[in-house]
Amino acid sequence: MSADNQQERLKIEAWILGFTDGEGCFSVSFIKNKTTKTGWQIFPEFVITQGAKSLPALEMIKNHFGCGRLFINKRYDNHREHLYRYCVRSITDLEETIVPFFEKNQLKTYKRNDFQIFSEIVSLMSKEAHFKKRGMDKIARLVEQMNRRKKSQFLKSSETKRQTK
Repeated sequence: MSADNQQERLKIEAWILGFTDGEGCFSVSFIKNKTTKTGWQIFPEFVITQGAKSLPALEMIKNHFGCGRLFINKRYDNHREHLYRYCVRSITDLEETIVPFFEKNQLKTYKRNDFQIFSEIVSLMSKEAHFKKRGMDKIARLVEQMNRRKKSQFLKSSETKRQTK
Protein backbone atom coordinates (compact mmCIF):
# COMPACT_ATOMS: atom_id res chain seq x y z
CA MET A 1 0.00 0.00 0.00
CA SER A 2 1.46 3.36 -0.96
CA ALA A 3 1.90 6.15 1.58
CA ASP A 4 -0.82 8.19 -0.19
CA ASN A 5 -3.31 5.31 0.03
CA GLN A 6 -2.44 4.76 3.68
CA GLN A 7 -2.96 8.45 4.46
CA GLU A 8 -6.32 8.40 2.66
CA ARG A 9 -7.38 5.28 4.60
CA LEU A 10 -6.41 6.95 7.89
CA LYS A 11 -8.45 10.05 6.96
CA ILE A 12 -11.50 7.94 6.12
CA GLU A 13 -11.14 5.98 9.37
CA ALA A 14 -10.93 9.22 11.39
CA TRP A 15 -13.96 10.59 9.53
CA ILE A 16 -15.97 7.38 10.22
CA LEU A 17 -14.94 7.54 13.87
CA GLY A 18 -16.17 11.13 14.21
CA PHE A 19 -19.32 10.38 12.27
CA THR A 20 -20.09 7.47 14.58
CA ASP A 21 -19.38 9.54 17.69
CA GLY A 22 -22.00 12.02 16.51
CA GLU A 23 -24.56 9.94 14.64
CA GLY A 24 -23.92 6.26 15.42
CA CYS A 25 -25.37 3.84 17.92
CA PHE A 26 -24.44 0.47 19.36
CA SER A 27 -27.56 -1.25 20.60
CA VAL A 28 -28.86 -4.65 21.62
CA SER A 29 -32.56 -5.48 21.60
CA PHE A 30 -34.49 -8.36 23.11
CA ILE A 31 -37.51 -9.27 21.00
CA LYS A 32 -40.20 -11.79 21.91
CA ASN A 33 -40.18 -14.64 19.41
CA LYS A 34 -42.33 -17.72 20.06
CA THR A 35 -40.40 -19.74 17.47
CA THR A 36 -37.20 -19.71 19.55
CA LYS A 37 -36.46 -22.14 22.38
CA THR A 38 -36.34 -19.38 25.00
CA GLY A 39 -39.15 -17.29 23.51
CA TRP A 40 -36.73 -14.40 22.95
CA GLN A 41 -34.35 -13.30 20.24
CA ILE A 42 -31.39 -10.97 20.76
CA PHE A 43 -30.42 -8.44 18.10
CA PRO A 44 -27.13 -6.58 18.43
CA GLU A 45 -26.67 -3.85 15.85
CA PHE A 46 -24.40 -1.02 14.85
CA VAL A 47 -26.39 1.78 13.20
CA ILE A 48 -25.74 5.20 11.70
CA THR A 49 -28.80 7.22 10.64
CA GLN A 50 -28.88 10.16 8.21
CA GLY A 51 -31.35 12.10 6.11
CA ALA A 52 -31.66 11.34 2.40
CA LYS A 53 -29.33 14.21 1.46
CA SER A 54 -26.49 12.46 3.32
CA LEU A 55 -27.05 9.02 1.80
CA PRO A 56 -23.67 9.19 -0.03
CA ALA A 57 -21.93 9.38 3.37
CA LEU A 58 -23.65 6.18 4.52
CA GLU A 59 -22.72 4.50 1.24
CA MET A 60 -19.06 5.44 1.81
CA ILE A 61 -19.17 3.93 5.29
CA LYS A 62 -20.83 0.75 4.01
CA ASN A 63 -18.21 0.45 1.25
CA HIS A 64 -15.38 0.99 3.73
CA PHE A 65 -16.58 -1.79 6.03
CA GLY A 66 -17.72 -4.09 3.21
CA CYS A 67 -20.68 -5.35 5.23
CA GLY A 68 -24.07 -4.27 6.49
CA ARG A 69 -27.08 -2.90 4.67
CA LEU A 70 -28.81 0.39 4.01
CA PHE A 71 -32.46 0.72 4.95
CA ILE A 72 -34.91 3.51 4.27
CA ASN A 73 -37.29 4.77 6.94
CA LYS A 74 -39.92 6.63 4.95
CA ARG A 75 -41.32 9.65 6.70
CA TYR A 76 -44.67 11.20 5.98
CA ASP A 77 -44.76 13.72 8.80
CA ASN A 78 -43.59 17.33 8.68
CA HIS A 79 -40.00 16.37 7.79
CA ARG A 80 -38.84 17.03 4.26
CA GLU A 81 -36.76 13.93 3.70
CA HIS A 82 -36.72 10.21 4.45
CA LEU A 83 -34.17 8.75 6.85
CA TYR A 84 -31.61 6.16 5.86
CA ARG A 85 -29.93 3.71 8.22
CA TYR A 86 -26.65 1.93 7.71
CA CYS A 87 -27.03 -1.19 9.85
CA VAL A 88 -24.76 -4.13 10.68
CA ARG A 89 -26.48 -7.02 12.48
CA SER A 90 -24.51 -10.12 11.54
CA ILE A 91 -22.61 -11.49 14.55
CA THR A 92 -19.75 -12.45 12.22
CA ASP A 93 -19.57 -8.97 10.65
CA LEU A 94 -19.81 -7.31 14.04
CA GLU A 95 -17.11 -9.54 15.52
CA GLU A 96 -14.72 -9.52 12.56
CA THR A 97 -15.17 -6.01 11.15
CA ILE A 98 -17.01 -3.50 13.35
CA VAL A 99 -15.61 -4.40 16.79
CA PRO A 100 -11.96 -4.52 15.61
CA PHE A 101 -12.38 -1.15 13.85
CA PHE A 102 -13.60 0.56 17.02
CA GLU A 103 -11.04 -1.21 19.19
CA LYS A 104 -8.33 0.19 16.94
CA ASN A 105 -9.99 3.60 16.53
CA GLN A 106 -11.22 4.69 19.96
CA LEU A 107 -14.43 6.71 20.15
CA LYS A 108 -14.03 10.07 21.91
CA THR A 109 -17.47 10.49 23.48
CA TYR A 110 -19.35 8.56 26.15
CA LYS A 111 -20.38 6.27 23.30
CA ARG A 112 -17.07 4.49 23.94
CA ASN A 113 -18.61 2.95 27.10
CA ASP A 114 -21.58 1.67 25.11
CA PHE A 115 -19.20 0.22 22.54
CA GLN A 116 -17.20 -1.62 25.21
CA ILE A 117 -20.35 -3.25 26.58
CA PHE A 118 -21.57 -3.95 23.04
CA SER A 119 -18.24 -5.60 22.24
CA GLU A 120 -18.58 -7.87 25.28
CA ILE A 121 -22.11 -8.85 24.23
CA VAL A 122 -20.98 -9.64 20.66
CA SER A 123 -18.22 -11.82 22.11
CA LEU A 124 -20.71 -13.68 24.32
CA MET A 125 -23.03 -14.19 21.37
CA SER A 126 -20.23 -15.46 19.13
CA LYS A 127 -19.67 -18.12 21.82
CA GLU A 128 -23.43 -18.86 21.67
CA ALA A 129 -24.06 -17.79 25.27
CA HIS A 130 -27.40 -16.32 24.17
CA PHE A 131 -28.80 -19.80 23.55
CA LYS A 132 -28.89 -20.49 27.29
CA LYS A 133 -30.93 -18.75 29.96
CA ARG A 134 -27.84 -17.89 32.00
CA GLY A 135 -26.16 -16.24 29.00
CA MET A 136 -29.32 -14.31 28.13
CA ASP A 137 -29.54 -13.02 31.70
CA LYS A 138 -25.92 -11.86 31.55
CA ILE A 139 -26.50 -10.12 28.22
CA ALA A 140 -29.69 -8.45 29.52
CA ARG A 141 -27.81 -7.09 32.54
CA LEU A 142 -25.12 -5.70 30.26
CA VAL A 143 -27.76 -4.10 28.01
CA GLU A 144 -29.20 -2.30 31.05
CA GLN A 145 -25.85 -0.48 31.37
CA MET A 146 -25.98 0.83 27.78
CA ASN A 147 -27.51 3.90 26.18
CA ARG A 148 -30.57 5.04 28.15
CA ARG A 149 -30.02 2.51 30.95
CA LYS A 150 -33.57 1.19 30.86
CA LYS A 151 -34.59 -1.90 32.80
CA SER A 152 -34.65 -4.91 30.53
CA GLN A 153 -38.10 -6.14 29.51
CA PHE A 154 -36.52 -9.58 29.22
CA LEU A 155 -35.55 -9.63 32.89
CA LYS A 156 -39.01 -8.39 33.96
CA SER A 157 -41.15 -10.63 31.75
CA SER A 158 -43.42 -13.28 33.22
CA GLU A 159 -42.18 -15.79 30.62
CA THR A 160 -38.63 -15.36 31.85
CA LYS A 161 -39.66 -15.72 35.47
CA ARG A 162 -41.52 -18.96 34.68
CA GLN A 163 -38.50 -20.38 32.84
CA THR A 164 -36.22 -19.83 35.83
CA LYS A 165 -38.42 -21.88 38.17
